[in-house]
Amino acid sequence: MNGIKVRYAPSPTGYVHIGNLRTALYNYLFAKSQGGKFLLRIEDTDQTRKVEGAVENIISILKWADLDYDEGPGKDAGNGPYYQSERLNIYNEHWKYLLEKKKAYYCFCTSERLTALREEQQKQKLPQTKYDKHCLHLSEDEIMKNLASGMPHVIRLNVEPGQTIKFTDYVREDVEFQSEMVDDQILMKSDGFPTYHLANVVDDHLMGVSHVIRGEEWLPSTPKHVLLYDAFGWEKPVFAHLPLLLNPDRSKLSKRQGDVAVEDYRKKGYLKEALINFIALLGWTAGDDREFYYLKDLVKSFSLDRVNKSGAVFDIEKLNWLNAEHLRAKPDDEILVMLRDELKDTEYSGMELTDSYLLNVIAAMKPRVSFAKELITNCAYFYEDPQTYEEASVKKGWKPQSKDILNKFAEKISAVNEPGREDYEKALKETAAEFSVGNGAVIHPLRLATSGVSGGPGIFDICYIIGKETVIKRISTIIEKLK
Repeated sequence: MNGIKVRYAPSPTGYVHIGNLRTALYNYLFAKSQGGKFLLRIEDTDQTRKVEGAVENIISILKWADLDYDEGPGKDAGNGPYYQSERLNIYNEHWKYLLEKKKAYYCFCTSERLTALREEQQKQKLPQTKYDKHCLHLSEDEIMKNLASGMPHVIRLNVEPGQTIKFTDYVREDVEFQSEMVDDQILMKSDGFPTYHLANVVDDHLMGVSHVIRGEEWLPSTPKHVLLYDAFGWEKPVFAHLPLLLNPDRSKLSKRQGDVAVEDYRKKGYLKEALINFIALLGWTAGDDREFYYLKDLVKSFSLDRVNKSGAVFDIEKLNWLNAEHLRAKPDDEILVMLRDELKDTEYSGMELTDSYLLNVIAAMKPRVSFAKELITNCAYFYEDPQTYEEASVKKGWKPQSKDILNKFAEKISAVNEPGREDYEKALKETAAEFSVGNGAVIHPLRLATSGVSGGPGIFDICYIIGKETVIKRISTIIEKLK
């Protein structure tokens, strides 16, 4: 290993946001492309927001997406990632160190005082609301008295004014903040749990994280983290903040305008290969026109140098296109497994459908679908007789002569034992010739009879797949219904 180590550090607060999966992916790709390690850490110090089952869901999503993490204290034993809630003693040691060095201080302010302070600052229209350092000036006796009485308190970082906080971001280059814009953040809450800021910095340092790759929304927190690294006297990691994900109107991606949870896309039948391919391109490009990638290709091509600064628009049409491309690239026998899984949840679940039959359906429909479920929903005629006939197609394709044409076609094909595609084509052409009409005069009513719709695979494919008896039966049915 060359010292490269990155982490994906989600909070177990519910579903996995599509942006969080992109963060995990970019960390994974960077680690694998550099021969480094990718660790998983669950940041569960905010116990009020913890959702039951969320950790299991996070791990399930990563496994589904093939983003396997390399490190966690119980990984080899099957116990999973790091949990911050199991590391409280470590954080306690570090906030105590900051108190000793006068880099942090006790704060006993009540929520009522903090609310009044915030409201007053808002009335004054200050650029931001922040703590006024009231408790920084408490005497040692006052502090000890408050602690002895069990008064609720937190630990705050002492941000000294007049500093310019500088750091280099891999994506955004040189960044600087004035310390007057940075609040005396809480490091340890009154419930004894650390805040994200303290736990994040302590863990990244102790775990040897070399690069912190995360979303742009964390950029305003980075000065706080830089101050903590400096307070501890630690070397800072390389920061890289990824561009925001945007709706088509360039607003921040939100559930108001569409699905944002990975689980939703998974349930809708999007392939993991397509989703990974798609989100990899939300903020990164290899510098060429290539758009189709497998995960292994992304590992070979990925570089932080090619991550964009500007926000990336979530284009659902492009995701649908990629899903179709990845589906078409799959072997038919792999799609067969997917199709059978989809059939379990339909009214066709009890049908005895052979592998050869379904493979023929797949071969006929593969160029025409974007999702495995469309191998059912887009061609119900492969599973049941048409219940209705497309009205526009009846008006356009059903002529006074259609009944006689279809009867003649049925007569010809009934005389063939186990007809193949070429037999249906021969019967169609012979029928057209006998009635002195073009092939279309046979194709249109035959397609209507066999499928009920005007679109779909070639008519000879449809006839061959559903078989002679079904073709003849459906011809009889449409003649009876449209007489």
